[in-house]
Amino acid sequence: MPPPPATTDAAGADAPILVATGIRKRFRRVVALDGVDLALRSGEALALLGPNGAGKTSLLTILASVSRASAGSLTWRADVAPRVGWVPQRPALYPRLTARENLRLFAAMEGAADPAAAAQRLLVRTDLVDFADRQAHELSTGTVQRLNLAIALAGEPSVLLLDEPTATLSPDQRRRLWDWLSALRRDEGLALLFSTQSVEEAAREADRMLVLANGRAVFDGDLNHLVGADVNGGRPSVEAAEEAFLRLVGTPA
Repeated sequence: MPPPPATTDAAGADAPILVATGIRKRFRRVVALDGVDLALRSGEALALLGPNGAGKTSLLTILASVSRASAGSLTWRADVAPRVGWVPQRPALYPRLTARENLRLFAAMEGAADPAAAAQRLLVRTDLVDFADRQAHELSTGTVQRLNLAIALAGEPSVLLLDEPTATLSPDQRRRLWDWLSALRRDEGLALLFSTQSVEEAAREADRMLVLANGRAVFDGDLNHLVGADVNGGRPSVEAAEEAFLRLVGTPA
């Protein structure tokens, strides 16, 4: 399905690479998203927070062109490739194919001139060379998530969308995944938008947080603004951030 109407903006290099304006999604009488705005800059990580049913996955699937918005628009900066990579919570791959075969297939679907070479680059990029010829169903949860990430990178996206990417991972697997994602941001300028149920994870891994409640954006800012306190150059505690989040979404702390 097509994304919301997309245009390009000739703004300078410091401008956001992607701006979503007034994104709405209605399922019959239920309003899942009610006019959500967001902006992403190159190399930035934006965490999407909110209680269950707040509209996080609806927003991600619209931006990923998996579902259609009822209203709203997307604007890409003119000098940026208007491509997103989608990492769903449930891996979208072929379990009976090897890691290499999966990547070769998805690279071909993305129009790669040499799918085999593209697959090899992705294996190296996500540290999957040792697992290249094993079927996907034989891989551990953490390795499958890496393959899921590699598939999302097959189209050389400018923005990577991740739906609760660490929900099923062990602590060491989470750390490795965030190390890889941080390197993509630092070395390639890839922008990340990820949903999470963890305020602590959002505070640690994101530059900013976008908090949704009942389909609306109720906060967009960094950790200090979330807590609303002068920390004299220090960092607010996770407990303070969680309390501020709960107040925003209307849940008693």
